[in-house]
Amino acid sequence: MKPKQTSSAPIPVYILSGFLGSGKTTLLVKLLEYWKSQNLTPAVVMNELGEVNLDGKLIDQRVPMAELLGGCICCSVRDNLGIELVQLVQNTSPDVIVIEATGAANPIEILDGIADTSLYITLEVKGLISVVDSIHLLETYRLQKGKTFRLMQEQIRAASILLLNKTDRIEEKDRPELLSLVKDWNEHAAIHFTEHCNIDPALLTEDAIYLVNSEGSASDSRAQEKHQLHHSHNHVMVYTHYFNSKINSVLFEQWLRELPRDIYRAKGIVHFSDTGSRFLFQYAYREPDFTKLGSGEELKDVGVFIGEHFSKTELIQLLHRLEEESSKIKS
Repeated sequence: MKPKQTSSAPIPVYILSGFLGSGKTTLLVKLLEYWKSQNLTPAVVMNELGEVNLDGKLIDQRVPMAELLGGCICCSVRDNLGIELVQLVQNTSPDVIVIEATGAANPIEILDGIADTSLYITLEVKGLISVVDSIHLLETYRLQKGKTFRLMQEQIRAASILLLNKTDRIEEKDRPELLSLVKDWNEHAAIHFTEHCNIDPALLTEDAIYLVNSEGSASDSRAQEKHQLHHSHNHVMVYTHYFNSKINSVLFEQWLRELPRDIYRAKGIVHFSDTGSRFLFQYAYREPDFTKLGSGEELKDVGVFIGEHFSKTELIQLLHRLEEESSKIKS
């Protein structure tokens, strides 16, 4: 077992970056279990573009957590990051902190935010781990257009460790192209091919190499880019919808698969009329996933939809139609 960290030692901080639906929360759960097995007390800062922290429902509720909702940690709620970090340290005395950024976050801005907070509490950035949706990256690269492509580039360029995730969904012949691509953008990061983020967490924590310099800011070359990259994800849109009634599970799964392609990510809690159960749903890159919730969970039925330049009016109409059609089917 590792000894508890002394109060004078800097608290290691890890940042989880990656585009929408790449697998960050899956990796977060694995890291938390690893740290607890080492007799360490981890704490989490979770950032959501929407108004509800749904991914937090997948985290052990005994783990101290700060939530930054309704905006991105690298711009609109950046000032709150320092406040939350200070309170988290003062209230819980964690041995390690992990920050899960939104899929739309620019990692360089987060690093600068942590550096500002380091003026008040002793923190040390140990690693910036970017989780890459391999199939999405390849398709976006082949199109080479849109702000999403640029954002994915920056998330990869800033990383100290890269997880090329979902490699089970790409063909073997595409792996060399994928590896060459990320090495062109970042020749220094450690690179791991993964499926479902399955990797020994020790590889991600003990070998982390990313450090903030002595002036408390990102490297000079990155700092020069900061002004240009700020607000680089203005194209990302978020809509939060509260369901007014139960939904038929068959209709809902079909409805998810037919969402407009401009909606990359969806998550939420829905009560199925035909099963009598409530589920946490996740939708990433046109693939849905469901996790059954316990009967004691007192949560609103809600969906958060994230994408690029989609029509909110059209989405609202689709949601209302789903609710109407579900109400016509007898459970």
